[in-house]
Amino acid sequence: MMDLPLSSWRLLSHAANHFGDTEVVSRLVDGSTHRTTYAATSARAHQLMHALDRLGIEPGEPVATLAWNGHRHLEAYFGVPCSRRVLHTLNLRLSIDDLEYIVNHAGDVAILVDPDLLPILEQLAGRIPTVRHIVVLGDQVPSSSLAGLIAYEDLLADEPTRYDEPDIDERSVLGLCYTSGTTGRPKGVAYTHRSCFLHALAVTSAAGMSVGPGDCVLPIVPMFHATAWGLPYAATAVGAKQVFYGGPLDPAELVQVLAAEHVTIAAGVPTVWLDVAGHLAATGTALPDLRHIVSGGSQPPQALIERYLADFGIPIVQAWGMTETSPLASMAWPQQRMHDWEPARIVATARTRAGLPLPGLDVSIRDEVGADVAFDGETMGDLLVRGPWVIDEYLNGEGAECFTDDGWFRTGDVAIGFPDGYFVIADRTKDLIKSGGEWISSVDMEAAIMAMPAVAEAAVIAVPDLKWQERPMACIVARRGADVNLDTVREHLVESGFATWQLPSRLELIESVPKTGVGKFDKKVLRARFAS
Repeated sequence: MMDLPLSSWRLLSHAANHFGDTEVVSRLVDGSTHRTTYAATSARAHQLMHALDRLGIEPGEPVATLAWNGHRHLEAYFGVPCSRRVLHTLNLRLSIDDLEYIVNHAGDVAILVDPDLLPILEQLAGRIPTVRHIVVLGDQVPSSSLAGLIAYEDLLADEPTRYDEPDIDERSVLGLCYTSGTTGRPKGVAYTHRSCFLHALAVTSAAGMSVGPGDCVLPIVPMFHATAWGLPYAATAVGAKQVFYGGPLDPAELVQVLAAEHVTIAAGVPTVWLDVAGHLAATGTALPDLRHIVSGGSQPPQALIERYLADFGIPIVQAWGMTETSPLASMAWPQQRMHDWEPARIVATARTRAGLPLPGLDVSIRDEVGADVAFDGETMGDLLVRGPWVIDEYLNGEGAECFTDDGWFRTGDVAIGFPDGYFVIADRTKDLIKSGGEWISSVDMEAAIMAMPAVAEAAVIAVPDLKWQERPMACIVARRGADVNLDTVREHLVESGFATWQLPSRLELIESVPKTGVGKFDKKVLRARFAS
């Protein structure tokens, strides 16, 4: 068989050659809409390659983006790695100190930044010495305290629209993405051309997100987070229409974009879909084109999955993965044998689980001594994964304790496997609650509490207890005008199947659950707040 390199160049050229007229649509920060095509995107990505040459940026040097989702960000997704540089997407929601650490740790030599995000870089002035160029993603440079800024459109204006294909080693680094740093400093994950190519094919497959040439894809997940779950590369690979939503999210505007652009597949964290459900119900809006929703980042509440099916006729398919798995590792699709089952049974058996591993990816659930545990639907253990798009080391060799001698990655998740091959995430290792020697899953308790009509959000954490070591505490955001108290929560949990010894001993009503930079519940903030 021919041995052609699996590189991002092949994805871009395929889209330009065979789907040149397919649209790429961006809802911009100012609310306007920009429309282009794969042919034009490819031409501008080629111009960017030439421009990076002219700036003197060498192959292998990292070029960062600090940007919302949009067409210019997509051009960088290809223009940077297709010219053998390294794309480093910066999380605009991180603290200034974390951004300083990440830019310096990666050794970024240039940053492509959206105009409205320049104030972030202004706070980093004098603190990121490796950065030689700052390019503003627009047609002009706004007023700024930073010197030497370059307008992106000026940078590309006179460059040729064709760049000669370079010799790309498929195992060379395509991009960098840093972990969210929930347990210490963020660590760098280096994606290769080969891993991204294979991951893109997995995402397009029916076992993945099921993306094809006739689809319209809207990744609500940020492009700075694990390549937007790989969707920009996957959609490009098969020539699917892409729609990007830039700037802070407004549910009403998002629904309008979903409807107007006839989006068939959308992907985002559960909190997004909670807000969208509220808007759909309040306005009676229908989304007949939306074939399925991919929900990841944290487990979507069962009540939310059931609501979308019953009220809107849209299935939510749970995805599991992490930055270190590129990130898609499993999808909770029902199996063929479930074809004639009632929807409620399918939800309970398949849709509420982390899913089935994608082809090519292996999972192992192990006990405290490293032995595999049975997939019996009951036994919990540490979740390990391996596969061709799973990290085998962090940047600069950090985090060696996360890798086993036999070639597996320790995810930090605690899982339960079932005889039919599905698995569920019972908790993060650091979030499990051990009370009186028995384990309590905070994830299960959160999902049950959020099924209460009076509850908007809920996070469950462990708090110290003199007698039991730890006890669960529920931190709850109540819906406006609703009455929530410890007795009603405990009563609901008993009705949901929790044993009395598992019930929370304390409840705190809060205004909102703290979120990480990628929209996950940030329990470390709550633990610090309520540690005593």
